[in-house]
Amino acid sequence: MNVPLLDLVAQYREIKDDVLAAMMKVIERQSFIMGPEVGQLETEIARLSRAKHGIACASGTDALLLPLKALDLREGDQVITTPFTFFATAGTIHNAGGTPVFVDIDPGTMNISPAAIEAAITSRTRAIVVVHLFGQMAAMELILPIAARHGLPVIEDGAQSIGARRKIDGTWRASGELGAVGTLSFFPTKNLGAWGDGGLMVTQDDATADHLRRLRLHGGSRQYFHEEVGTNSRLDTLQAAVLLAKLPHLPRWTEARKRHAARYTAAFRGSADICPPAIDAANDHIFHQYTIRVPRRDDLQGHLKAKGIGHSIYYPLALHLQPCFASLGYRRGRLPISEAAMDSVISLPVYPEMTAQQQDAVIDAVQSFYA
Repeated sequence: MNVPLLDLVAQYREIKDDVLAAMMKVIERQSFIMGPEVGQLETEIARLSRAKHGIACASGTDALLLPLKALDLREGDQVITTPFTFFATAGTIHNAGGTPVFVDIDPGTMNISPAAIEAAITSRTRAIVVVHLFGQMAAMELILPIAARHGLPVIEDGAQSIGARRKIDGTWRASGELGAVGTLSFFPTKNLGAWGDGGLMVTQDDATADHLRRLRLHGGSRQYFHEEVGTNSRLDTLQAAVLLAKLPHLPRWTEARKRHAARYTAAFRGSADICPPAIDAANDHIFHQYTIRVPRRDDLQGHLKAKGIGHSIYYPLALHLQPCFASLGYRRGRLPISEAAMDSVISLPVYPEMTAQQQDAVIDAVQSFYA
């Protein structure tokens, strides 16, 4: 049985009437730039993220870049982040004028290590970018006090964690709620994906929200008047309409992902070779990815490919070892936990529309390799 890593066609078949109707309203109105759906989406996502403001933009990458540009980074300014994430997290630091400083990760959740953050802070540190990897939040209750002691803003990269929560002091806190700015991506493969690129920033701070709104519109708060040099990073109204049509389905999709994840974990528990994802007890994990760790990972990858089982490696080369960052001086061995992760992780299908028969095929394929 062929099982894709993700089946967006199956999702489309379920919701196409809702989405196409929403898009046709925009088309018939011919309001493609900053139409009312954009503001409505900003309100809805801010509410989901328990934030005061939502500011939509053209991509998840821009959602990271604009808050970093707002810091007015200068040559030599450092921003601490994780090396075990998608490239945009560090690429935007560089493109905003800063230098990424990579620190190691927690060996269980693979989220950034709070202790490693604190050890890396210098007089040149200007901010911390925390990634909520694969759908579960990092330990914000430990990271925020570190940042506060040093007067550093925390940007939450929530591209993979829309709707994720963490219980802190007995209260559920949402991805994007606690940092100076939280960011989201609506890339089509995300848990809430557009039919193209899209992103959004959330914040509790009025001045920060105003600044980000200016930056996405060429640095001006009104047309043809520019307080600073910004860029063009507007979310298309059509994409906002798609996302609004999809948004009511997100809770159901999230619960399906959790069920699939629990079934995988029950099947793999007790294996000497297959290590299911470590879930922090404080987290409500939304499983953007279901990522196991295994020996002979590359051989397993070939085995799954031969059986038609979709899979991917997130991420095969940690950012501190990427050729474009060679000038920073990192070498293999510098961040051993991240390097062990990149050599052992593989992600399995966990999309909501996956059938029990498809999941059985995935489980059988993985287990048969280690039999």
